[in-house]
Amino acid sequence: MAFFCGSRLTSLQPMNSPCGFGHHRLLTLHFAKSSNESGQSRSLRMTPTAVFRFICHALLSPRRGLFMETRELRIILQRLKDGKASVDEVLERLRHLPFEDIGCASVDHHRELRQGFPEMVYGESKSVEQMERIIGSLAEKGNNVLVTRLDQDKALRMLHTFPDASYHADARCLTIERKPVEMLGKGTVLVVSAGTSDIPVAAEAVVTARLMGNEVEQLYDVGVSGIHRLLGRKDLLFSASVLIVVAGMEGALPSVVGGMVSRPVIAVPTSVGYGASFGGIAALLGMLNSCASGVTVVNIDNGFGAAYAASLMNRKD
Repeated sequence: MAFFCGSRLTSLQPMNSPCGFGHHRLLTLHFAKSSNESGQSRSLRMTPTAVFRFICHALLSPRRGLFMETRELRIILQRLKDGKASVDEVLERLRHLPFEDIGCASVDHHRELRQGFPEMVYGESKSVEQMERIIGSLAEKGNNVLVTRLDQDKALRMLHTFPDASYHADARCLTIERKPVEMLGKGTVLVVSAGTSDIPVAAEAVVTARLMGNEVEQLYDVGVSGIHRLLGRKDLLFSASVLIVVAGMEGALPSVVGGMVSRPVIAVPTSVGYGASFGGIAALLGMLNSCASGVTVVNIDNGFGAAYAASLMNRKD
């Protein structure tokens, strides 16, 4: 089999079995010769099961640097074996399994296999047409879809194109759930915001964490200017497995929370504040200099990044 791994598969052809395979059909794989070889192109004849194993070996090979979801491969080849899919359809599906070049983007269909979650879409600065093509490619494969930083005007057009989508206005996020969200978290992710003005960033974290399979609780407007509001909800703080703490201004709240709990705290600085906040830089620097142990900091206004990191921390073994 290693003899063929350096060659390019050019076609996959079904044929009737002449040699006692019973009801199983044979498939012929045709390979083009590599640039440093002489002679004719080569071919292999295999049963569908053998083809499945061959393709798994080729695509999972470290030389390829690709990963293939064996369950999807098995479904594709079973459909071919049962006569429910043509050879051309199978080749088209196989061509798109690693990634799909749609012109404006190369959609990563292997992201979920490598990292546990599908590729997600940053909506800001993308045109409606670009997002329609990217979202369509992801949704067509049965993936759940998350689009972040999506303004209302663009969202309305997306909702027209994808009627099963939901727009979360407070989070500026659009989601499409093509399959039930599997609960992957071992505990609760708690999202805490210092002020009401921080809610858009906190809500982005909530939507992201839920779509990534976490139980999520939220606690808003409990900043240090009224610390009794936070102390009155210690039950939520102590029961969470991972905490995301969102704050602007001087960014003090994550340090307070980090000094109270024995769980990871992910601090999110926001761009909320007056002139000397420098668009969130003051909060960012304050969080990076936190005296509380166990506080990790993400970029300014990056609720998505905080939720992604929290999901990895909270994932079941």
